[in-house]
Amino acid sequence: MRNRIPPDELKKVIEWCEKRKLEEGRAPLIEMNPFKDMEWLRNKTVIQIDRPRESSDQNGVLYDSTLRALFEWVNGVWKRIE
Repeated sequence: MRNRIPPDELKKVIEWCEKRKLEEGRAPLIEMNPFKDMEWLRNKTVIQIDRPRESSDQNGVLYDSTLRALFEWVNGVWKRIE
């Protein structure tokens, strides 16, 4: 069982996703994971910003800007990271 994700780390990743989306001026985006130093993200290869869930890489993290939430693939479904 995974330990609780530190709220400051979760906030940092969400803010980074929002910043990248504004910088690029488009969506969806697929970015290499720059947060491999965070234990809960170390095995994720990419961060996908506003990519449709049905076509997203299951080895990455999905950011939904409408919900301002991160999701990961767990047991066949995209589960919100909290």
